[in-house]
Order: sequence, then C-alpha cells, then structure tokens
Amino acid sequence: MPKTIRELADQLNVSKQTIQYHYQRLPAKNRQKDSQGTNMISPKAERIIRDKVAKPLVAKNQQTGSKKETKTSEENNELIATLRREVADLKSQRDKQLATKDQQIDHLIKLIDQQQQLQLTTVAENRELKAHIQKINGLLETSKSSQKRQNNSPEEDMYKNKRNKNWWHFW
Repeated sequence: MPKTIRELADQLNVSKQTIQYHYQRLPAKNRQKDSQGTNMISPKAERIIRDKVAKPLVAKNQQTGSKKETKTSEENNELIATLRREVADLKSQRDKQLATKDQQIDHLIKLIDQQQQLQLTTVAENRELKAHIQKINGLLETSKSSQKRQNNSPEEDMYKNKRNKNWWHFW
C-alpha cells in the first residue's frame, strides 16, 4: 500500500527532507501522486528508497556502535530478487529493441540492393538505346546519300546536257 513521505520518514527514523531527496531522484514511473496531489511512495519505490537510506544508516550505526537492526536477511533476499527481475526485464526489452533494429537494417539493405539493381538495369537500357539511336542515325545518313544519288537520275542528266547545248551557250 502506498505511503506518504512523512510515514516513510517516521518508519526509517530519518528526516522528511531525506526521503523527499531520494524520492525526487526516482525514475518518473516510480513516482505517483494521490487525488489531492500528495506524493505517494509505492512499495517498489519504498524498497529503492529504503535501500538508499539504510546503507548510510548501517555505516553510521556501525560507527556509533549502535545495535539497531536495519534489515533482515529476508528483506535483503526480497530486494535482490526484485532487482534481478528488473534487470531481466530490462535485458528482455533491450533484446526486443535490438531485434527490431536488426529487422529494420535488413529491410533497408534489401531496399538499397533493389535500388542498385534498378540503377544498373537503367544504365544498361540507356546504353542499348544510345547504340540503337546511333545505328538509326547511320541508316538515315546512308539513305540520304542514296536519295541524292537517285535525285541525279538520267532524265535530269539529259536535261542538264540539253541546257548546255543551247545556241547562246556557244558564244
């Protein structure tokens, strides 16, 4: 059940400011507020804060020779199990994200390969078209020269010869 900052501070025998300090440094998903806007500490957040607050207390208690008990081995085991589950969850999320990224990379590589193949095909077709155009241009030039030769038909040659034999031509 969620607790307030004051309740947790009283349980741990620390100031409200200490709990507030650690609460503000928790990830946003571990912080929550009730309907009145009061900061509430979930059991998970409580374990994290207890762990952070208890370590300095243990060191302080050892220095002052206090015989207060801070945590039982059962609480430690529970905390370790919780942390292991969180680590496993994070690894699972990371692995899923990496698998997704690998699929995206594979897809992009396939698209790049397709683009390169298309580009090579286009270049080859362009070369074929240029060769075909050059061949057609060559055929057109040969047909123009043969037309010129045909335009010089025997009738034209006879007309030219006749024109040259006119009487004024002899003067």
